[in-house]
Amino acid sequence: MTNLLSFFTTVGDVFTNLFSSMGFMSEDAYWGNYVMILISFVLFYLAIVKKFEPLLLLPIAFGMLLINIPGAEKVLWGVYPEGVAHDYANVEESSRGLLWYLYYGVDKVIYPPLIFLGIGAMTDFGPLIANPKSMLIGAAAQLGVFVTFAGAALVGFWTGYFTLQEAAAIGMIGGADGPTAIYVAKKLADNLLPAIAIAAYSYMALIPSIQKPLMRLCTTKKERAIKMTQLRTVSKTEKILFPIIVTVAVGIVLPDAIPLLGMLMLGNLFKESGVCDRLSTQAQNGLMNTLTIFLGVAVGCKAKASTFLDPSTLIIIVLGVVAFSMGTIGGLLMAKLMNKLSGGKINPLIGSAGVSAVPMAARVSEDVGRETDPSNHLLMQAMGPNVAGVIASALAAGVLLACFG
Repeated sequence: MTNLLSFFTTVGDVFTNLFSSMGFMSEDAYWGNYVMILISFVLFYLAIVKKFEPLLLLPIAFGMLLINIPGAEKVLWGVYPEGVAHDYANVEESSRGLLWYLYYGVDKVIYPPLIFLGIGAMTDFGPLIANPKSMLIGAAAQLGVFVTFAGAALVGFWTGYFTLQEAAAIGMIGGADGPTAIYVAKKLADNLLPAIAIAAYSYMALIPSIQKPLMRLCTTKKERAIKMTQLRTVSKTEKILFPIIVTVAVGIVLPDAIPLLGMLMLGNLFKESGVCDRLSTQAQNGLMNTLTIFLGVAVGCKAKASTFLDPSTLIIIVLGVVAFSMGTIGGLLMAKLMNKLSGGKINPLIGSAGVSAVPMAARVSEDVGRETDPSNHLLMQAMGPNVAGVIASALAAGVLLACFG
């Protein structure tokens, strides 16, 4: 009889422990977790159905889903000692989970430069080399970075939500470059990383919707119909020397930009040298794909309800629209000025491609140009400002890090 009673007591304890370990019974569970899970479903919809930047939006959404399942954080991330601030470094070593280790590459800013390595291996700087003036458009498109920085700084002054360092990180959304925005956010505003990353990638996916109305507003039909001359052929020697010269020049002037720009140029040198096909292929494919998964999940796992559901997140989302709009307008205005100075030889539509979203922004320039004249092809001319925007966004990041890092 005693043995039977002991058996039922043991079984009862097992089911009690099982019930108490369920997520909805967790002491960490509150309404915010379920709101964040719903937000992750919205991101799933945008990535899968609307195909908005699915390669990163999908893993970000799944990371967000994982970390907000009640009770899952302690298993996937780790346990914080009693009374200790919930900072990455404070997780007990014996309890560190999968997401803690994946986030190591973000915490030590390893993933973004390595992703730039892959981007460099996929990029053709030929259009920029053939038309170096395109760099002026890429630089002008960084207007979105600095206008948004100023706006976030003013909001911080009035409301106390953002420091200057956080405002600088928010400004990088205007570079239209996800890895750069993540890199700067981790350096200057780790607490805002999820909101900045999600805003950056969401608006990058919406570039056609944001840019096309602004392009029509800022240009005339006559300007949109301008046909540009074909770019000259760039020699192999020029393509090999370009990444080396840029790395040396930028490294001497702005060392803070080298982690991103240096990896970008190394990847491009793999591609253009013609002697590192295996390295170039690996950087473009296996390495890039693996890092994209790790970066997306790691960023998503920081979007916890306790930090993400905050008025500052909504402000960042609004500032993100300003950032992309001002970047587009800056590039368009520079291209219009260059058109005037050239006697009408430059189609201002290529100015919108000065943001760093490669090659999407260049394709938008092509699409709007062909709406006016189906025989007008601007893609190659727009690629110059587009790849210039990649370099310019890395330089803008270097400037902000030098000033506020």
